[in-house]
Amino acid sequence: MEKKQPVLVFMGTPEIAVFCLDVILQAGYNVKGVVTTPDKPAGRGRKMHFSAVKEYALQHNIPILQPQNLKEESFVQTLNEWQPDIQVVVAFRILPESVWKIPKLGTFNLHTSYLPQYRGAAPIQWAIINGEKETGVTTFLIDNQIDTGNILLQEKIAISNSMTAGELYQIMCEKGSSLVLRTIEGLWKNTLKPTPQPDFAELKPAPKLSKENTQINWNKKATEIYNFVRGLNPYPSAWTLLNGNYYKIHEVQPVLEAHSHFIGHIETDNKTYIHVHTSDGYVNILSLQKEGKKKMYTKEFLRGNKL
Repeated sequence: MEKKQPVLVFMGTPEIAVFCLDVILQAGYNVKGVVTTPDKPAGRGRKMHFSAVKEYALQHNIPILQPQNLKEESFVQTLNEWQPDIQVVVAFRILPESVWKIPKLGTFNLHTSYLPQYRGAAPIQWAIINGEKETGVTTFLIDNQIDTGNILLQEKIAISNSMTAGELYQIMCEKGSSLVLRTIEGLWKNTLKPTPQPDFAELKPAPKLSKENTQINWNKKATEIYNFVRGLNPYPSAWTLLNGNYYKIHEVQPVLEAHSHFIGHIETDNKTYIHVHTSDGYVNILSLQKEGKKKMYTKEFLRGNKL
């Protein structure tokens, strides 16, 4: 007798994964269990911190697996015992073949770009940093390489000139969860035809964000710096050194105009504005955060700090 609905195993960690998991449960699907990252100490008290997915699973009485090693025999055995028809992956770790091959209908991943562009860990941020006008969400079948599997479904998303990574992330949560739901239904009803990712002469990467690649390069043009800052807003934030101090720069405004100042020259009245000159104008810093302090708008910052 054919099952009325698929048995699912869900794998994920952050908020976007919770968004997708919630939509799956609301649709009435049978989630046999979730797989998420191990607990880790965080904050000043070094209290154990649960992933967002674990918090959600505990609230909804869903069995939880948190393997340190995804090749652990006991972990793989439990997955096999759960007998999933489909495994859904949203913002999780790289799976070994012994794991992604378990379901008969496949293991698919939600990626927050319009593949094959922006394969990697930070596709939302890099699309905005590079000034893209459009990105998307993609579901694809996992294989032995990273973000290269056959595409199941895709949907494009427009990027406005003022959109931040945080704003795009919220859109991705909504669009991505809908795509995940449609993908589950399509795999279960056998209405999807997996399609190889197209070949492009130039593939734009989305590498993991680090201290090194989030520092502002003032040699860039004003609009490029503007894109860089909004692409890293709210997390992890672009940063720079001002007067030898480390600052996160949260919001800026580009102004294009000719000037005679050197690149990186700081101009301020120490009351209302901070301008940093670029090759084609200047960047007006609207809000910033000194290391160890709270985020401040420029006028507020200049009341107690002089540059």
